[in-house]
Amino acid sequence: MNVLLSYPIFPTSFWSFEKAVQGIGKKAFMPPLSLVTVAALLPQEWNFRLKDRNIEPVTEEDWEWADMVMFSGMIAQKEDFLGQIREAKRRGKPVAVGGPYATSLPNEMLSAGADFLVLDEGEYTVNLFVEALNRGETSGIFRSKDKPDVTLSPVPRYDLLQLDAYFLMAIQYSRGCPFRCEFCDIIILYGRKPRTKTFSQVQAELDLLFELGWRGGIFFVDDNFIGNKRTVKPFLEKLIDWQTTNGYPFSFTTEASIDMAHDDELLDLMVMSKFSTVFIGIETPDTDSLALTLKHQNNRQPMNESLEKIAKSGLRIMAGFIIGFDDEKKGAGERVFQFATENAIPGVTFSMLQALPGTALWDRLKEEGRLLDDANLNQTTLLNFVPTRPVEEIAEEYVETFWKLYEPKIYLKRVFDHFMMVGQAKVHRDQEIRKKLANQHKTDFDFKGVLFGLKMLLKLGFIRSTRFVFWKYLYLMFRKNPGGIGNFLSFAAFMEHFIPYRKMVKLEIQEALQARIDGKVKALETEIELSEEYVKDVEWYKAS
Repeated sequence: MNVLLSYPIFPTSFWSFEKAVQGIGKKAFMPPLSLVTVAALLPQEWNFRLKDRNIEPVTEEDWEWADMVMFSGMIAQKEDFLGQIREAKRRGKPVAVGGPYATSLPNEMLSAGADFLVLDEGEYTVNLFVEALNRGETSGIFRSKDKPDVTLSPVPRYDLLQLDAYFLMAIQYSRGCPFRCEFCDIIILYGRKPRTKTFSQVQAELDLLFELGWRGGIFFVDDNFIGNKRTVKPFLEKLIDWQTTNGYPFSFTTEASIDMAHDDELLDLMVMSKFSTVFIGIETPDTDSLALTLKHQNNRQPMNESLEKIAKSGLRIMAGFIIGFDDEKKGAGERVFQFATENAIPGVTFSMLQALPGTALWDRLKEEGRLLDDANLNQTTLLNFVPTRPVEEIAEEYVETFWKLYEPKIYLKRVFDHFMMVGQAKVHRDQEIRKKLANQHKTDFDFKGVLFGLKMLLKLGFIRSTRFVFWKYLYLMFRKNPGGIGNFLSFAAFMEHFIPYRKMVKLEIQEALQARIDGKVKALETEIELSEEYVKDVEWYKAS
């Protein structure tokens, strides 16, 4: 069987980094790990062709070649996901879908025309799907209430990817998270008991990527890498051995909860295994909102102390924030801005709260009659429920804060302050350790990388209004923390993405807000017209 694996387009987002990624000759930030994992779970005698629509289109020849088309993706990819299902059905192709979006909102898949819904986790449901095909079935929904043992997961088919097209590679160590944040769908999709792969499994994946020629960054896509602390430390010890043996060919990025700051040994192991960046869900500096949304882990220790400790251990920090929590006080956006500034967090994701299907927040709002529509999970959409303060006020604060966060001079100040703090870590000050952990690859320093770097230097140092502060920070970095210059320049280059992106956020939020206001006005006009008709009917009835 010829199977076309198609990955829908991601709309421009905080994480897409188009300008920076394209500037160094890449086409997308990260590959579709879901589809290469599914390809490994399916019968290996089948023929596979993977098309990531974020880097190339699906051609007519691809459609003609395929006996079946399979899609996977997230809610953020909704528009292209549904559109591609319809394109496949228009050509008479059987369609199978899976992944977080299909699992959360299966009816939308059915409405678009999908034949097979392979939901939940593939280690269990892919076999059910294959058995149904072998029986000659032409449709079906395959689910599993149980969470699979991820030690059953095979090595993903990384060979199907165009490795050179991506900025980072993707790998997974664990699924699930022990916490119970009200708005999070991870615990719904993957459970609260983190399940981990063995190191030998991950080693096989690293070995394959190494053999395929990958050198550079790898994103551990775990939603909470440290969720199972019993297993993560032995895992990291073995990862250090692998990195040492192979000359540190990779650096790692991941997501983790802020309580990692409470474990010095864990921080040391992460740094020595060459984790360079960690994304942390701060959500809000308002402790009352954190308590309301059940994110208690952020309230156990002062967050500013935890963030400082993580940074000074040698890890770069990116953080996520949300506005629109119930009973949130006015000025939440400004408090987010001040918190990010005071804690020198360079990369700040910021969005309006979305109620995701199946979450405790979704259920509560539905019971209260406050849900408006399904979630879209994009930074350019309004809340999908009725908040406890005016949506116009929230939207105004959101746009204003996002605009300020990525005002070039303000952003560069956070970048400078952050890497001066990170530079205090032993891993960056000790020349022996620095030499040991030095990348054995220079993937960004080919011709395109050098050319992009020169363009950035020209823009930041001569053309833009940032020129004076840019040279000031670069000089101070050279004097006090020369090892941080590379990081400073890399994050400064991300402005190529953030400057146009903040304009897009402002425009699309304003348009969405206007559309909602217009909808309210139209609904009110309709209500008035109906009332007038009712009055006329009553008067007619009385007269008759």
